[in-house]
Amino acid sequence: MKFKKAYLVLAMTAVLATGCSSTDEQDESLTEGQGTDASTSGYSDGSMSGSQFGSGNGYNSGAGYGSGSGANLGPEFSDPNNPLSKQVIYFELDSSQVKQEYVPIVAAHAQYLASHPNQHVILSGHADERGSSEYNIALGEQRAKSVERMMRSQGVSGSQLEVVSYGEEKPAVSGSGESAWSMNRRVEVGYQ
Repeated sequence: MKFKKAYLVLAMTAVLATGCSSTDEQDESLTEGQGTDASTSGYSDGSMSGSQFGSGNGYNSGAGYGSGSGANLGPEFSDPNNPLSKQVIYFELDSSQVKQEYVPIVAAHAQYLASHPNQHVILSGHADERGSSEYNIALGEQRAKSVERMMRSQGVSGSQLEVVSYGEEKPAVSGSGESAWSMNRRVEVGYQ
């Protein structure tokens, strides 16, 4: 297992060093580790109370993923007006920077997790089909780690978060065009 992890780290380092051959535009934050930490500035003072996101009753502490598998998360997760109902964060091409429009969604999940320390999520990073498989795995991981960093900076314990990358292997939408690609560049917040 350690050999596989070491190999994956070396492969990802090589990919990040060489970049993606399918586009001339590169997000330097992937290789320099910069620009991946969005803040909550502009959204009150950055502190939020749990009451903003629902009662917190009925959260699921069992196995299985959030809304996709029928997990018993509170009613706030099915209220379309509540940011907790949104469990997908979308990204720009070749970018791992959380767009400002998704900061309140990440903050809502961070607040929920911070106030429910027994809750656990998997942050699964994804990429569109462009670029090599290795590059897309690395990019998916960087996207998930960006969301993880934001959540940790808002008080979520590292033991509550798991990062996994699927690269281009699990597209949300099939097809080869920007409408499909834009839906595949994402991080999914999966409650267990």
